[in-house]
Amino acid sequence: MTSPGDRPPGERGREAEALAERYLAGLGYRTLARNHATRRGEVDLVCREGEVICFVEVRSRTSAAQGSPLETVGIAKARRVVAAATDWARRNGALEQPLRFDVVGVLLDRHEPRFELVRGAFDASGRPCP
Repeated sequence: MTSPGDRPPGERGREAEALAERYLAGLGYRTLARNHATRRGEVDLVCREGEVICFVEVRSRTSAAQGSPLETVGIAKARRVVAAATDWARRNGALEQPLRFDVVGVLLDRHEPRFELVRGAFDASGRPCP
């Protein structure tokens, strides 16, 4: 049996996204799109939670020894997510709807995956929300 750390990063990332999508579905999120990419950025999941369109960045780590996966989202990464989210919203007529930027951290260790969700993690400028 291989551990999560033995797999290539791209494979781990896809696994984390699939796990996060199921986790969010259990919380009532409905997936609208996956991996919407533009030349300026990418958003992992586009979901709806109630009336809000949520653009979700999924971050993972194989060990908590390096800290939380959430710590890996800086302002530059947030701005790339915002760029892709804006493109998706424009193409899908969602610019006038309530929008939010969420981050899901997935810890992929030898045990069950652990999740940490931050709703409204950053704003449309990419700055962390209080």
